[in-house]
Amino acid sequence: MMAATVFHHATGTIQSHGGHGGSGSRNMLGRYSERRVCKGVEVRLFKSGIRGEAGWRLGVVSASSSHSSVADPIPLSSSSNSNNSPKKSNETALILIRHGESLWNEKNLFTGCVDVPLTKKGVEEAIEAGKRISNIPVDMIYTSSLIRAQMTAMLAMTQHRRKKVPIIMHNESEQAKTWSQIYSEETKKQSIPVIASWRLNERMYGELQGLNKQETADKFGKEQVHEWRRSYDTPPPNGESLEMCAERAVAYFKEHIEPQLISGKHVMIAAHGNSLRSIIMYLDKLTSQEVISLELSTGIPMLYIFKEGKFIRRGSPVGPSEAGVYAYTRSLALYRQKLDEMLH
Repeated sequence: MMAATVFHHATGTIQSHGGHGGSGSRNMLGRYSERRVCKGVEVRLFKSGIRGEAGWRLGVVSASSSHSSVADPIPLSSSSNSNNSPKKSNETALILIRHGESLWNEKNLFTGCVDVPLTKKGVEEAIEAGKRISNIPVDMIYTSSLIRAQMTAMLAMTQHRRKKVPIIMHNESEQAKTWSQIYSEETKKQSIPVIASWRLNERMYGELQGLNKQETADKFGKEQVHEWRRSYDTPPPNGESLEMCAERAVAYFKEHIEPQLISGKHVMIAAHGNSLRSIIMYLDKLTSQEVISLELSTGIPMLYIFKEGKFIRRGSPVGPSEAGVYAYTRSLALYRQKLDEMLH
């Protein structure tokens, strides 16, 4: 797959310029090496030598161990299954969504790890994203710890035809896990676990956070601000570079999300421009030069198919009435057919 290929639909999606990106085998697990992360985050409990934030690692592990009862996807029938023994799907869907417009996007401010909600337009973008993926299976949702990403995920799922309810997993303490316990097995089957992690957060923009982008360019010069925003390894003052953001985001993807895809789960990730660029860099094998030219539109879902250890990019579903995306794989077509049978 050439990175110069532009996946573009009526409202725009993602563009990559100037090189080669492809699919290949992936390692199941990754290690996280200590680098600078968002200010104020205390990191503890990670086995790789860095201290992990309280409960996040344990929470994810605990949640993952119970996903078989919480996430209950519609079985996809296959003509090749001649016996009754259950088989894991040999391909799964991965949906990536950059959050809708935030209040600080609207004001043209550097946002980074500042936690601000969506605008009315952002809400509408999230709902439109949900319509585009309304016929694609979702068993698990991962978001950043920031409200704009979580709002996007929740609003998107209100449009899904399966009508499962996204449930945020609170695993930061034993009390949180106890208080959020669901006691109905039937309700669990109609729920989708939502796991939040700061490692999927936007780049921390350091001393630029809260500053107006145009005023900052006027003060420091357009070239300097462009280097802070678009270079791979140059961080803004006391902030993260894209390289540093990629270390935490890709490590989290390898350690927690990719094993779920391997096990047969269909996953949606609602996150941010830079954390998703980092993950796409890994999925498409982009170089550090190619990724800095990668642009993602807000509220436009991107679909990947994970099959035989490879990630295959399929672009963005156009809408619930668009049949083209379901021709990509037989299992997606069968899933949509199953929904039609259930709901009519």
